[in-house]
Amino acid sequence: MRFINLITVFAVALLVLPGPAGAQAVRVPGSDGEIKLTFAPIVKRTAPAVVNVYTRRVVQQRVPSLFNDPFFRRFFGDQGSQRFGMPKERIQNSLGSGVIVRNDGIVVTNNHVIAGSDEITVVLSDRREFDAEIVGTDERTDLAVLRINNAPADLPALQLGDADALEVGDLVLAIGNPFGVGQTVTSGIVSAVARSNVGVSDFRSFIQTDAAINPGNSGGALVSIDGSLVGINTAIYSRDGGSVGIGFAIPTPMVRVVLDSILKEGRAVRAWLGAGGQSVSSEIAEALGLDLPLGVIVNSVYAGSPGEDAGIEVGDVLVSVNGREILDAENLRYRLATLVVGQSADVELFRNGEQKFVRVQLVKPPEEPPRNETVLSDQSPPFGGSTVANLNPALAEELGIEPEEGVIVLRLKRRSFARQAGLAPGDFILVVNGRDIADIGDLEAALARPDRQWTFSVKRGGRVIQRSIGL
Repeated sequence: MRFINLITVFAVALLVLPGPAGAQAVRVPGSDGEIKLTFAPIVKRTAPAVVNVYTRRVVQQRVPSLFNDPFFRRFFGDQGSQRFGMPKERIQNSLGSGVIVRNDGIVVTNNHVIAGSDEITVVLSDRREFDAEIVGTDERTDLAVLRINNAPADLPALQLGDADALEVGDLVLAIGNPFGVGQTVTSGIVSAVARSNVGVSDFRSFIQTDAAINPGNSGGALVSIDGSLVGINTAIYSRDGGSVGIGFAIPTPMVRVVLDSILKEGRAVRAWLGAGGQSVSSEIAEALGLDLPLGVIVNSVYAGSPGEDAGIEVGDVLVSVNGREILDAENLRYRLATLVVGQSADVELFRNGEQKFVRVQLVKPPEEPPRNETVLSDQSPPFGGSTVANLNPALAEELGIEPEEGVIVLRLKRRSFARQAGLAPGDFILVVNGRDIADIGDLEAALARPDRQWTFSVKRGGRVIQRSIGL
């Protein structure tokens, strides 16, 4: 066992000892200090700021229909289900991890760790326990901000580092509470950066690491060798629920923006560019004379948006934001989401083969026109039981779609005229009985005219669908 440990230490030493002219020298450790290389000082400094997050929620259980039958209720009454060991409610417990990021008791964790919880308990590494409350959540990034109630003055906190400075091969530590066994530290390297094919949030640019991450680590810290927080561990790739060396963390630039906006405004607020497009494929790159298939080609610019004001045009290829290379459309969304409202950003683009730089003033997506969210009466064919709204940039940002003018279907009741008519959430209502629908007012006017035959068209996934129903 000692032989294996020495081999491990030698390997670490070889990684960190530079040779002539910056090359890595291959040699054995030359002192007791080199033999005893350890992450312990970093762990002692950072682990106290990583907490366990325990949640409780009351789950309503479905009572078997047998006990709802009037015949059986005559004999067993309303307590029949309890008599047979079938309570209507039960307590569901879950656990995760979190990171104290401010000494006054502000904790960052994953939204999925605390979603639906009725009670939240935060347990420090020294076993002190505190109740906590939710300050705000952001489902789109899977982040949540908690506040420890009656937080003591001596709380440790981790500083947010610069995840953009990470490189593949850098050493990192993952700290959390896997499987509820207690606080655990694992080490590994950064396997990849800007991973965009991880479908656990709307902004897909994750740090990938081979440090062991398991269930219960969610919301815990990914720490760099200088002891700063570089990511919030959030997901793993696994076939059986255990670690296979592929874990993902939300980078701190995203964490910082969500944290600051939730503390300031109670919700996540992201900068709005008002220009959308598609990733540059190899075919597009060849057609435009680009060396590599990188960047985003603009196919829409919203009128009056910061992008239009800065001079961005349809056909431009966006290649960097504030000097950070744009890999594809997902990467552009991430870069924009890490920018601070009220500041400006320098965007590099190519237009007709020429390089240009424009400065974009960053603002919140506007609530114009007013969304005017409306629930259509259940008795109103053909869209009764649907919730509709005017799509504006603010609503589009919340839904994670490109803004455009029109009326969008938000929700449908389970049994409704709208569902029978074939409507689906996300549909744009274009025409009803020959009348163009530009806003909620147009839709209400069209539905106010009784008719036994309804013809309408909606846009779904970029396709126009026409339907005709009789009542």
